Amino acid sequence: MSSQGPRRSNPGLPMGRPFGIPVYVSPTWFIVAAFITYTFQQPFALYLPELSVPVTYLIAFAFAVLLYVSVLLHELAHCVVARMYGLPVRRVTLYLLGGVSEIEREPETPVREFMVAFAGPLLSLGLAGIGFLAGEFVDGASVAGVLILQLWVANLIVGIFNLLPGLPLDGGRMLRAGVWKLTRDPGSGTVAAAWAGRVLAVALVAVPVGLALVSGQAPGTMIIWSVLLSSFIWIGATQALRGARVRARIPQVSARALARRAIAVTGDVPLAEALRRAAEAHAGAVVVVDHEGRPTGILNEVAVEATPENRRPWVTAGSLARSLEPSLVLAADLAGEPLIDAMRESPAGEYLLVERGGEIFGVLATSDVNRVFSGV
Repeated sequence: MSSQGPRRSNPGLPMGRPFGIPVYVSPTWFIVAAFITYTFQQPFALYLPELSVPVTYLIAFAFAVLLYVSVLLHELAHCVVARMYGLPVRRVTLYLLGGVSEIEREPETPVREFMVAFAGPLLSLGLAGIGFLAGEFVDGASVAGVLILQLWVANLIVGIFNLLPGLPLDGGRMLRAGVWKLTRDPGSGTVAAAWAGRVLAVALVAVPVGLALVSGQAPGTMIIWSVLLSSFIWIGATQALRGARVRARIPQVSARALARRAIAVTGDVPLAEALRRAAEAHAGAVVVVDHEGRPTGILNEVAVEATPENRRPWVTAGSLARSLEPSLVLAADLAGEPLIDAMRESPAGEYLLVERGGEIFGVLATSDVNRVFSGV
């Protein structure tokens, strides 16, 4: 499963860099590895009755590791195709319910979206085919034969499951690409695929429970997996819907329209005096300049609010200003996706906006931009 979701600050344990792509394993993987080992020990014991119980547990654990190696290959397939299209890949993380490829940007066309999404299930189905053929040449009653059988069946299930048409699954991204192609609107594709994901999430629980009730049997332990997968799909689909609403508002974001009027003061001016001048000029921001009028910093709003009023006459504006790094100076004409990208690359509370000639236009506060997306 590929993703353009938020970056995870703590992805897990680093495991290497195949194709130059960092791979991490989340601590939650050990939970599912233990569950798979416990669940599959009994089938392995039935297939291989001559082996002791500890050995069958060891084989079951080997199966869990090999299964996640195939999941890793699935994710790397997404990444390799994404890189073919010039999309930067941040990393791959293996976790409780599988894996996720963090791709920094969405593909520019629906065809590329489809190809990046389809690469993962295609590789899983390919592994299933290879395993099926390999099983014809290996003794089915041997350890290798049993492992190959379980692995090709598992990869077949992974491939088919990921083709189901609902976000956040790969099939959902393929559906999104199809709707995008028909409507020429990626947002419509996301909404359609996300709602399909929600329907799929409900069906994953309703179908097995319904079948159990019709047959007069109590739902088995597999219902736990159904609930886990259903929750995962529902949450992913909901995040996709929210992301679509956020992206729909991005064109409304304009640095010039959201800018606060700013006044300039030198760094030695007391904070109280700087705020008085700003209020007198009906300005919402203060830019600190040197004695030649060149901007050197922006008065930090959070720092100002944290300074008690009785101390403001004794604190200089310069002491509470954030130094102006080049990345914090933005063109006043920036809007939409380019503006969001510029802010994402250099997170800060305030940015100095300048005209093309270098003149100060105002200050853009991140809180004002966030307000555009509030309630989404």
